[in-house]
Amino acid sequence: MLKIFYDILNESTILLNEMAVYLLFGFLVAGILHVFLNTERISRHLGKNNFSSVVKASLFGIPLPLCSCGVIPAALSLRKDGASRGAVLSFLVSTPTTGVDSILATYALLGGFFTFYRVTACFCAALFVGVLANIFLKDNNSDEQVKENKNTCCCFHHDRKNFLEKKNHFSERIKGVFSYGFGDLLKETGQSLMIGIFIAGIISYIIPDDFFSRYLGSTFQSMVVMFLVGIPMYVCAIGSIPIVLALMLKGLNPSAAFVFLLTGPATNAVSFFAISRQLGLKTGILFLIALVIASFGLGFLLDFLWPFFGIDLTVHWHHQGSFFPQSLKVFAGIVLLFLIGRNIFLKNKNPLIVKNK
Repeated sequence: MLKIFYDILNESTILLNEMAVYLLFGFLVAGILHVFLNTERISRHLGKNNFSSVVKASLFGIPLPLCSCGVIPAALSLRKDGASRGAVLSFLVSTPTTGVDSILATYALLGGFFTFYRVTACFCAALFVGVLANIFLKDNNSDEQVKENKNTCCCFHHDRKNFLEKKNHFSERIKGVFSYGFGDLLKETGQSLMIGIFIAGIISYIIPDDFFSRYLGSTFQSMVVMFLVGIPMYVCAIGSIPIVLALMLKGLNPSAAFVFLLTGPATNAVSFFAISRQLGLKTGILFLIALVIASFGLGFLLDFLWPFFGIDLTVHWHHQGSFFPQSLKVFAGIVLLFLIGRNIFLKNKNPLIVKNK
């Protein structure tokens, strides 16, 4: 029993070390974006019910480090500030499926081509959802009262405006970068990341190498299974990456892996309920239907393109990380593990402190 646990822990540690350098840099960039990016200015570009606003919303969402739950209050805030319905739905797709931290983590584990395709495809999916919303949904934002549901927020901070007003000095903003990137953001994503890495370790140890090719040989069948798994569950863009790597190394085809990477972070039961409640049930249903069409279409496209590039993920995985010395990767892994543990401890401790007060 101890040997099994040790082997699983060893597989998980390898994954953690391979991601750590990229993740630390990603969290730093995420902090910079959070402190210096003016979301109110962004909302001014998203008000018209046209293709341009959908494109801008899709682009704005790509680098932002918000999970599928935390993006909801951010998107509803944009809606309240005048963003069109199509732009809001585009933002709800592109933001949780990418993020600068998850982009770097994808590159670390799945390589450059998969990273490029993931970002490009998520952008296209966001465009598709937003355009369909503009076509089929009547948008009358001036008459609509959008309620901001703070209880659904898990990593978006509504006091950002106050933060910038009180701390305009550059040095204070720099402190805010580290406070958010390695503090607030890690409190919300660290636990999901560690769960994802541990699940990947279990998959690597337990599932036979030919499992998916034997039982889920059909591309369409694999995509349906991963879609059904990804739609209802809550999984952040970072936490889903090690799981997908482990599944692909066991024979899961790239198209099914992509479907999970798109639908997992973009949807869950909480986000669907929030969208339907705040923007209407018709909007929620269209959001799901459009996401189904986009994920399957882009999945089939990846399945078509994959053989032309001659990518062998096993070879990539065994040679990955040669850019960084092993000592640096191990050190980065230790630092990341320490920061995650510290922030999880603070996250669990703070509610008790507030309650006692």
